[in-house]
Amino acid sequence: MTKAELINELAITTGYDKKSITVIVEGFMENVKNNVANGENVYLRGFGSFVTKTRAAKVARNISQKASIYVPEHKIPYFKPAKEFAAEVRK
Repeated sequence: MTKAELINELAITTGYDKKSITVIVEGFMENVKNNVANGENVYLRGFGSFVTKTRAAKVARNISQKASIYVPEHKIPYFKPAKEFAAEVRK
């Protein structure tokens, strides 16, 4: 499902116009992105958690150049689904 499809479906189910739904969806995504980028976790009960994970520094291989490169410690965004959400997907 794309963002446009999500907006269309929400507009149909709620009865609100697409412009209002678009503002809400864009605002939600921006808010989650900003909070996770600032190191804050976003918990949505029954849906899941958007968190920041830290990857440890490591030495990796560049196979095409046959050389080792150092990859410093860095942070990545991570989504962990809630138990209810994961159980629903498994059905």
